[in-house]
Amino acid sequence: MAKRVLNGLELADFIKNRQAKQVRMLKQTHDIQPKLVIIQSVHASTVIDTYVRMKQRYAEDLSITVEVMKLPQDQMVEAIRKANQDESVQGIVVQLPLDEPSETEAIVNTIAPEKDVDGLGEKAEYMSATAEAIDWLLSGYGIDLAGKKITLLGEGKLVGGPLSKMWSERGYAVTVLTRTSEYIDDKLLASEVIVSATGQPKILHSDNVPKGAVVVDAGTVSEDGVIVGDSAPELQVRQDLIITPPKGGVGPLTIVLMFDHVIRACLKRIG
Repeated sequence: MAKRVLNGLELADFIKNRQAKQVRMLKQTHDIQPKLVIIQSVHASTVIDTYVRMKQRYAEDLSITVEVMKLPQDQMVEAIRKANQDESVQGIVVQLPLDEPSETEAIVNTIAPEKDVDGLGEKAEYMSATAEAIDWLLSGYGIDLAGKKITLLGEGKLVGGPLSKMWSERGYAVTVLTRTSEYIDDKLLASEVIVSATGQPKILHSDNVPKGAVVVDAGTVSEDGVIVGDSAPELQVRQDLIITPPKGGVGPLTIVLMFDHVIRACLKRIG
């Protein structure tokens, strides 16, 4: 089997055309201007700033309004409450990670469920945009998960947790591995589909990724000022894998899905 690349950019462009038409319809027919509020820490890293700019550029292409609020963490809850009450705002995102991660759950749960377009709150009406992006990416490339041995590396709110729930409910065989799991390499070698989102560079490498596997790298971390994922560069050289590229895999599609949720929130207003 020759190497196949799971290119999220290709799917993103296809969906973007549909979204642009929907935004035009919302503005011209219903006088609704879609708006997203992004709340981030004043101490956010350059990696976070870059990711927020990507969202702003995408929104600009669709003519969606984005307001970025850089705030101290102790002011975020009040800003969220004001955005909850603002009828011109359809979506609210808290850009993670926060300076004090232990407060993440309390802060994201302040977002009104119908405006939680990143799907991070306990009662969010939308699922995690990153998890949904991975599901769409695999489906878009015709990868059938039924009957496959699936391993999720990490059980965070963005990827592992929601994917495990969604895929288990569909009846798929899902194993979740964390830092405290035993025999991680052995379990990875027994997998057919691996989704990793740990933020640990090179945790996936040729010695623990089996031949012919599907590999989705959803990890992001800054290493020496460069954004890298969970997989070692050697995996990109292997010709037997179906794998996301170092850039343009899950990330672009995550942004697409988040704005898809903003648009859906607008559509709900018009029934």
